[in-house]
Amino acid sequence: MKRFRGNLSTSNPTDSLNDGVSRVAEKKSGFNIMKSVGILVVCLLILPILLTVSSFYREPSSGGVSGFAEARSFRMKDEEVHHPPLDGARESAEAKDFKTVAEKVTGSENVSSHSVDSPEIRHLGGLLAAGFDEASCLSRYQSSLYRKALPHKPSSYLLSRLRKYEALHKRCGPYTAPFDKALEQLKSGHKIENEECNYLVWVSFSGLGNRILSLASAFLYALLTNRVLLVDRGTDMVDLFCEPFPDTSWLLPVDFPVNMFDSFGQNSPHCYGNMLKNNMITNSTESLPPFLYLHLVHDYGDHDKLFFCDQDQTLLHKVPWLFMKTDNYFVPSLFLVPSFEQELRNLFPEKETVFHHLGRYLFHPSNPVWGLITRYYHAYLEKADERIGIQIRVFDIGTGPFQHVLDQILACSLKENVLPDANVRESIVQPSGNKRSKAVLITSLNAGYFEKIRNMYWEYPSVTGEVIAVYQPSSEGYQQTEKKMHNRKAWAEMYLLSLTDVLVTSSWSTFGYVAQGLGGLKPWILYKPENRTAPDPPCRRAMSMEPCFHAPPFYDCKAKTGVDTGALVPHVTHCEDMSWGLKLVDRDEW
Repeated sequence: MKRFRGNLSTSNPTDSLNDGVSRVAEKKSGFNIMKSVGILVVCLLILPILLTVSSFYREPSSGGVSGFAEARSFRMKDEEVHHPPLDGARESAEAKDFKTVAEKVTGSENVSSHSVDSPEIRHLGGLLAAGFDEASCLSRYQSSLYRKALPHKPSSYLLSRLRKYEALHKRCGPYTAPFDKALEQLKSGHKIENEECNYLVWVSFSGLGNRILSLASAFLYALLTNRVLLVDRGTDMVDLFCEPFPDTSWLLPVDFPVNMFDSFGQNSPHCYGNMLKNNMITNSTESLPPFLYLHLVHDYGDHDKLFFCDQDQTLLHKVPWLFMKTDNYFVPSLFLVPSFEQELRNLFPEKETVFHHLGRYLFHPSNPVWGLITRYYHAYLEKADERIGIQIRVFDIGTGPFQHVLDQILACSLKENVLPDANVRESIVQPSGNKRSKAVLITSLNAGYFEKIRNMYWEYPSVTGEVIAVYQPSSEGYQQTEKKMHNRKAWAEMYLLSLTDVLVTSSWSTFGYVAQGLGGLKPWILYKPENRTAPDPPCRRAMSMEPCFHAPPFYDCKAKTGVDTGALVPHVTHCEDMSWGLKLVDRDEW
């Protein structure tokens, strides 16, 4: 380059040209033919040199100008694709704002590379309705930027039913005339026939993972029974989640007349199971109360479990207000109710996608939680070639970390090629120009497991030469269900786990169930240790991405006798991590 510039400075054709023009100007006012030919020759000599210099300075380099050039050409191609027209001015402005964010996020090749400004992608294949104010809930449409395109598409029937439900909720939701009328009925204590709108009130209860799974179950039940789902605010529901339905709210008004949710239990006067037990209500009862309480918590009794029988659903259909308290993902048992069978078949041709679709439809992190998620993702996970999630939940009493738990995690991760082994024989690996990197995201109440795994890859290189970075967002020590920031972090960590490529989870943990369902992942499930000994084998692959129903009924409603409900139909079977639990799987017989 120095020689090239030196040659240019010693013999500059442009200077020669200027000198020639000056001398000609001194002799006469015009150019003669010979001088014109000379100038043309000089210009022809200069042209290759100028092209060479221009090419030299524009040559793309790795990580520099070429990245922007590639991004620019990619966006131009996206604009050439014919997308469905957006609905209304609000949607157009929303698309513009989304594209601005998308252009910032997709600077990394690891973020989803599909057409980020496509309504099909932004609306999750039609799951999400248009017309929301994006600024009020950034995660609603930005979440597609952080996920790979998944093969599981919602059925057209599910999309149609969601739009119909949204219209119902808008017509009958809080602060509408039908809602006010139904409230008056509830206050009076008398049932009025032929009401336009019926309601299901979900009572906030238990830990965050349980709440998310039980709320998804309640919504599916509301969808099946044409009820409007209303959500008890609890201590932090407003802080954690955005509103899922357009132009209305799913939250109970703060002045809702029934404010004794904490007192609801198996022995409550309006508890359905308790009323059945004491023969206070039957299918032939003419005068039904305006509301009933459904106790579907893990400790529920045989009479409470009759909720999953067809004849009881017929009776419940006549009651305008149902209040439900549960800490279970009871969806698998809904698939065993004959009157729901055809509707569920139409809604979910892929049985194992129930929570995957409903979870992504209902649960959008609030802006404060979305900030936690995106900041952590960009700081620690974005640049990795592969992201691995390890979710650790220990049910043993004690502070930990426990050696047998660590041994089990490593045994599973190494055996299933989730993580490479550490090379204890060599402390230095020869550098190469292109090392593959893995980011390991660990979630646990205890920091000890993270520290030991991080130190293993700090003290020794991996046998594969891969660069392993280990991270843990928080270590709260113990579960603090009623603490706002604790639950914000928990929700953010579930969501971050759902953004990983490979997932390892703990048995019985609803925290892990939420992550696998939202992410569309089939995790490696760590078997529950017994007697503080690492099990062998340490883990197994999940049959489906569906959560497990931990406390299902074992009852044949027609025969009125006990039965193994995990053996009645092919698509409802026992869970990998809990032998008596039920989960949905995809099998050919249906």
